[in-house]
Amino acid sequence: MAVSEELARAVRTRARQRCQYCLMHEILQGATFHIEHILPLSKGGDAALENLALACPGCNLHKASKVVAVDLATGVWAPFFHPVRQAWTEHFRFNGYEVEGLTASGRATVGALDLNRHRRQLIRKVEETFGLFPPTL
Repeated sequence: MAVSEELARAVRTRARQRCQYCLMHEILQGATFHIEHILPLSKGGDAALENLALACPGCNLHKASKVVAVDLATGVWAPFFHPVRQAWTEHFRFNGYEVEGLTASGRATVGALDLNRHRRQLIRKVEETFGLFPPTL
């Protein structure tokens, strides 16, 4: 379900043109970021601003319709990080060019979305050259 242009603008403005999961900036990417349903429509979510996030294609495609993932530190299922209701800095931090999960939800999200694959780390390094990394939170 496509969202209105007005709603899409509101999501992009709130996200400051960054993926709300990995915090990459859209300006250096070769693809347009997606307006993503945090709670997927297939699981009862809606197209309200509170349920929409800006997501890079990598995060959106890895997340798909999932709402939980395994916390690799404990082996226990944990809910994905909710980028509108939760503060990024409470669940993650940067350790060099890697994203480190600080909570069960943070660790599950890092693993499920593959936030530290080599290409993402290279992009963060390039973002640093342009003053876009680390992001101002």
